[in-house]
Amino acid sequence: MILREWRGRADYGRESAYPTHFRARVAPELRRIVGFLGADLLRRDIGDGVEFTVITRWASIEAVKAFAGGDPAKAIVEPGAVEALRDFDDRVSHHDVLEHVGDVEKPL
Repeated sequence: MILREWRGRADYGRESAYPTHFRARVAPELRRIVGFLGADLLRRDIGDGVEFTVITRWASIEAVKAFAGGDPAKAIVEPGAVEALRDFDDRVSHHDVLEHVGDVEKPL
């Protein structure tokens, strides 16, 4: 399994815009991709705003490439996310899962 990690930041007062976009646009699109296994949307306060981390789980790097294209480390940031965030990472990181314990899922 491959974990793909991406981060974006929003100002206070706009912190609900990205989660709304994620639930309405990103999650449904991800669910249609063969090899997509799940996603987590995380939030933390960072002083002058909030930071969102998106962790997606994939069956293989080939599945990631089906989503991200020829450069799998390039972030895929839709216009709705660009509008919702003040800034975001243009690159992502990938991690090979060595061990996974539990299957607790929280609905999006």
